[in-house]
Amino acid sequence: MNKQLKLADRPEGLPDASTWKLEQSEMPTIGEGEFLVKIHYISLDPAMRGWIRDVRSYIPPVQIGEVMRAGSVGEVIASKHPDFKVGDYAYGTGGVQQYIATNGKGWVKLHGSAENLPLFLGTLGMPGFTAYFGLLEVGALKEGERVLVSGGAGAVGSVVGQIAKIKGCHVVGIAGGEEKCKYMVEELGFDEAIDYKSDDIKAAIKEKCAGGIDVYFDNVGGEILDAALTRINRHARILICGAISQYNATEAIKGPANYLALLVNRARMEGFVVFDFAKDYAKAGAEMAKWMQEGKLKSKEAVFEGIENFHDTFLRLFNGEKKGKLVLKVSED
Repeated sequence: MNKQLKLADRPEGLPDASTWKLEQSEMPTIGEGEFLVKIHYISLDPAMRGWIRDVRSYIPPVQIGEVMRAGSVGEVIASKHPDFKVGDYAYGTGGVQQYIATNGKGWVKLHGSAENLPLFLGTLGMPGFTAYFGLLEVGALKEGERVLVSGGAGAVGSVVGQIAKIKGCHVVGIAGGEEKCKYMVEELGFDEAIDYKSDDIKAAIKEKCAGGIDVYFDNVGGEILDAALTRINRHARILICGAISQYNATEAIKGPANYLALLVNRARMEGFVVFDFAKDYAKAGAEMAKWMQEGKLKSKEAVFEGIENFHDTFLRLFNGEKKGKLVLKVSED
């Protein structure tokens, strides 16, 4: 049997357990040109909250009754496909389920082992690519610049800060709690940390970013984005990757009141979606893998188990109870 988590309702505010329902179906079968994947791990991302809104976006919303969308890694256990053989590992948008039959569109073969599969949902997957292309392509980062990143202990932000250090920049990270701030500085090598839970955000940014901000990589939006705008340098780049502080809002989303700082400083604010850089994923993956081998780039995956625990694990995206990339093991040994 195949356990599948399907969207049952479109929530207002923070999703509760009734937003999804767990069902069982027959194991999928494959036809000519297809292969069957046993999904081992699925990625949990803040973007999931947006995917269940019935609004126009960069990707169609998950429909009621559909399997919840998620990036997945797993093992090919049956194949009638010329490019995927039994025993291969693969990445694709397999959804929150244990098995999927696919024709291979959107799936890539992974050169790894069962032990390091979660890495391909994190630093060597979409979060890592988001950091890489957002900072280097959209942000046009230059050596010696000053970088501020919110959500600095998360899947994307932790990679952003490390890449900025590799490129010779001064990095300040924002995260919630003393433990995460220590993690950014002591383990990831950030120069400074701001604790949004205990620090006065405006005062802390003014102090820690005394030389101003050349690149602000924003994962949270809201008050922190507004505060960052007051410290930007001339020709600064503000990269809008996400706005997790606003995803579960039941009122109108709060936009930046300090946007005129863009005018005064001839700066730009730009949103981006990692899918736009798909043709260059291999290049990014190869360079980041090299940095990892050289000890310059670290990866952390927070792995939890059980497809039936999806909702509780999903909530960790918003309550801060994790560091690094949030991953759920859905296979049963």
